[in-house]
Amino acid sequence: MKRNEEPTSEAQAEYERIGEEMASVGVARGKMFTSQALLLNGKAIACLMGSSMAFKLGRENLELERALSLDGAVLFDPSGMGRPFKDWAEVPQSGMEEWAGLAEAALAAKLAE
Repeated sequence: MKRNEEPTSEAQAEYERIGEEMASVGVARGKMFTSQALLLNGKAIACLMGSSMAFKLGRENLELERALSLDGAVLFDPSGMGRPFKDWAEVPQSGMEEWAGLAEAALAAKLAE
């Protein structure tokens, strides 16, 4: 997926909606890899990369498998150089209806650490 593209207005709006919903449980918006990110206690749980959103779900988490089963989803490779993070899934805008649930799963995984 393209690293330097700007998010579509739809992807941006969904990211912001999720961030607003999660603010009540301590999730803040910030930066990660020069991208917009959702952070819990300063640690990223999700980020918007172009018009895709990536979620830190954990290697042994069934939610990671579910996320990767979505059409176009891949392991998150922020560098774009073939070194993906094995506990992150990047889900394209075509799977945007799943983003909120995956953000909740990423929050739950972070809280369980």
